[in-house]
Amino acid sequence: SSNGLRLFVVNTPDNRVEVYNTQSGVPVLTESIPVGLEPVSVALANDNQLWVVNHLSDSVSIVDVSTTPARVVNTLLVGDEPRDILFAGTGNKWAFITAAHRGQNAGFDPQLASPGVGRADVWVYDVANVGTRLGGQPLTRLNMFGDTLRGLAKNAAGTRVYAAVFNSGNKTTVLNEDLGNGGLTLPSPTTDANGNAAPRNPLIVQKNAAGRWMDNGDPTRGVAGSDFSSRVKINLPDYDVFTIDTSGGTPSVTARTSGVGTTLFNVAVNPSSGKVYVSNQEARNVVRFEGPGTRSTTVRGHFVESRITVIDGANVLPRHLNKHITSYDQAVGTAAEKAASLAMPLEMAISPDGATMYVAAMGSNKLGRISTSQLEGNSFTPSSSNHVTLTGGLPTGVVLDPTRNLAFVTTRGDNGVSVINTSSFSEVGHVTMFNPEPAIVKAGRKFMYDASLTSSRGDSSCSGCHIFGDVDHIAWDLGNPSDSRVSSPNPYNANVPAFGRKANFHPMKGPMTTQSFRGMTRHGPLHWRGDRTGVSRSTGETLEHQAFEDFNVAFTGLLGRESQLTAAEMKSFADFALELVYPPNPITNLDNSLTTIQAAGRNVYFNVTSDTVTTCNGCHTVNPAQGLFGSDGTMSIEGAQLDQDFKIPHIRNMYQKIGMFGTNSSRSVFANVGDQIRGYGYNNAGKFGTLVQFFSEDVFNALSLTQKQQVEQYVLAAPADMNPIVGQQVTVTSANAAQSDVTARVNLLAARARITSPAPECELVAKSVVGGVLKGWVLNSAGYFVPNMSGEAAVTQAALITQTASAGSPVTFTCVPPGNGTRVGVDRDGNGTLDRD
Repeated sequence: SSNGLRLFVVNTPDNRVEVYNTQSGVPVLTESIPVGLEPVSVALANDNQLWVVNHLSDSVSIVDVSTTPARVVNTLLVGDEPRDILFAGTGNKWAFITAAHRGQNAGFDPQLASPGVGRADVWVYDVANVGTRLGGQPLTRLNMFGDTLRGLAKNAAGTRVYAAVFNSGNKTTVLNEDLGNGGLTLPSPTTDANGNAAPRNPLIVQKNAAGRWMDNGDPTRGVAGSDFSSRVKINLPDYDVFTIDTSGGTPSVTARTSGVGTTLFNVAVNPSSGKVYVSNQEARNVVRFEGPGTRSTTVRGHFVESRITVIDGANVLPRHLNKHITSYDQAVGTAAEKAASLAMPLEMAISPDGATMYVAAMGSNKLGRISTSQLEGNSFTPSSSNHVTLTGGLPTGVVLDPTRNLAFVTTRGDNGVSVINTSSFSEVGHVTMFNPEPAIVKAGRKFMYDASLTSSRGDSSCSGCHIFGDVDHIAWDLGNPSDSRVSSPNPYNANVPAFGRKANFHPMKGPMTTQSFRGMTRHGPLHWRGDRTGVSRSTGETLEHQAFEDFNVAFTGLLGRESQLTAAEMKSFADFALELVYPPNPITNLDNSLTTIQAAGRNVYFNVTSDTVTTCNGCHTVNPAQGLFGSDGTMSIEGAQLDQDFKIPHIRNMYQKIGMFGTNSSRSVFANVGDQIRGYGYNNAGKFGTLVQFFSEDVFNALSLTQKQQVEQYVLAAPADMNPIVGQQVTVTSANAAQSDVTARVNLLAARARITSPAPECELVAKSVVGGVLKGWVLNSAGYFVPNMSGEAAVTQAALITQTASAGSPVTFTCVPPGNGTRVGVDRDGNGTLDRD
């Protein structure tokens, strides 16, 4: 708050905002405000009104914090997976919210099959007039030519807002191997350690300053990269940060900055100089191979760099936070290098005089302090003396209280808040928030993010590629020419012919796009080829659990750790990873119905032979009731045009891969498609720009073009672990209770909550402050809302709305995942005692 006495903190796993009194300097909890699912960002419009971004609910909660308990008075419905919010313009009159260019609440055609469309939006609302229709009415929506936005920041005057593209990329793309045209000439080495010829693979290339698309060659043998520009059919302008002018009648985009980084986390602006800082990671994916590097290059221990990039007008100045590391040519680093490292920099805060930056380094469990002048001039010396190690670990956010020389830092490691005295630069307090996550999730999270635990230099973790447990949207060639070819024990799909199988794993596998940690259960061996087989699993252990444990070799071979994790540590990591699931598909209708073209595609998918042998579903099995979302974990052959066989992949995240549209090939059938937002699309290497291009391979010769287009639309809307209704919200007030759009929304949520076959879709909860008391309800199977206090009567939906409206109390309905209704609605800690008992 403006007086520094109230601190508002998102409690992401508990779907709440915690309010702390900070008068004593140590936060004291005063209340917990229920909002939407997975709140990730908060901002005050003024001291009386808080806006909260709910990532999974695709919504923004507007909270009246002028009274206690605070109450949600409105819920805005925005695009898919909103991430950040700020207020800018004269008197902070406008709210800016980042979201993906899709989602059931967006209200526009996302043009999923159209090239050259930005996939990132900033929603702008007039704070004084958000509209009366369901979900609010934005003043405008600014589309950015990039792949999903994340961070926002503004200058001191509030006349400029800066929006950073999360999945920005790094001007790399992948070339089709073009076996039908003789294939690519790949740089050496071309055999494994035993002399077995490598598969004829695709190749990663990067656009250089001269505009030429070059591979990395083989620097260990003095072989320079080759120019493959004639094969590249896309252009990647790599717009990273967009400048929004707020001085006019309507905000507008006025500038775009390139070359900032691969994955952009957060943005900050120096209040004195106006220079812009972007925390980011830069991927070194143009360098081939992992492992010891005895026969070629290796990215072992040096596959990403943690950076702060300075934008000073037209000058873009990346600054490597770990420039002190000199041991990258060695198997492991030194203790001194680790002590001085900062990994995965997230939120930044700048002192009022603009002289000092504080950065939350999630991968290092530290808050870092950097002189902004030294950062800008690249004269800073990384040193542990400018770090504070935080009690809870995995810091994600930081906010300053400059009047009292304090910084408050959120720690995801224990779902807490650390208090830092910025004068002594030491931790002086720490509190934790309630966390309903399973114990195995809490215990295993550190193995994903903690670079000080998982690498010898303290700069590398699994999240370097698997960003927040998901993907980085690029490909890597992580083969190892020092290894040898081995046989594959994996079973093949029953519909796959027995001839032509290539049942082996060559260590030089070629470029593979990063795969998500989400949704691995029941989907068989891991990796694109299934080369983490899990066959050594013990009695009672799932194949997927052991397959994940098979990745232990990556800690030494890729992350550059001194040794692999212990068996107990790796088990804990696997336990955590296998709890991750995919979010609701943002393309499917909220009632799980399909559009005409999606329904036609579903019919082709399930009922039309696509490859002269079986249907799409014959290999890519979709059966949500059995937990199968495009794969049954078996292998398929790839025909004469590929030298390797692959595991049949799932199809839950196809909508995330939209944006390449061109295929980089010497074949004339693939046209140049101009500027695009991604260098990688579909299949294991990401070499096809669209699903239709992938479906146009010879193996799918039984389908017409129309059928392929129909299947594409169905696959983009394919089922996921959570149904599309999960997270969806509506706030009903006395003013809108009779509106048809609001009534229809409440009825939709209730109807989906009553679904039980083939499986439940969601459970419906309601929250309201009535008579100064925070009340909660959960919808039961009989259609009544059961309150969070014993002895109070269950009520119908109509009675609940009437009861709250007559009291002048807005009520917010939220669909939560099946099995979570009681906890979220009426028994927060799940101890069997209702919240108000």
